[in-house]
Parts: sequence; structure tokens; C-alpha cells
Amino acid sequence: MENVLKYFEFSRFFNDTSGIFSGNEIAVSQLDSHHFLIFEKEDNSYHLYVSKYDSRAEVGKSKPQILELYIKNYDKSNPEHRIAIRRYFE
Repeated sequence: MENVLKYFEFSRFFNDTSGIFSGNEIAVSQLDSHHFLIFEKEDNSYHLYVSKYDSRAEVGKSKPQILELYIKNYDKSNPEHRIAIRRYFE
């Protein structure tokens, strides 16, 4: 998973204090000034979300304007999951 995070320039995992991710750790990659991909680490599973915030500083601290679960239980060995995440960075 570490290679996926580095390749797509996700932040290091940090604690969510907004309550949106149930206090789990999250990592963020910025798509543009308002849209972000967020990995939520829940036990040994990773869930990938697409979100919209006014700024990166709000991620993990406040409620997003949009939050959509994109991939539940992301598996880096699953080709469909790898293709799906790459679509956002093309």
C-alpha cells in the first residue's frame, strides 16, 4: 500500500478529527483546488473516497461538501482498483 500512496502523492496518514471517518486515520491526495481523494484506514482495510472541500486545510477537520465512497476495501493487487484510481490522475 505504501507504494500506491507514494505514487499518487497521498499525504501520510493522520487522525480524522471531523468525525466523518469515525476517527480513523486518513491520507489525502489533491486533484484540484477543491477535490480530493481520501484513503481511510480502518483496521487492515483501506477505503477510497472522492471528496470536495473548500480547501485542503479542511480535510479531516470539517464536514466535506461532497463525499462519495469510490472503492470499499481497496486492494492494490486488483487490476480494476488500480485502473479506477489512475482515472482520476489522467
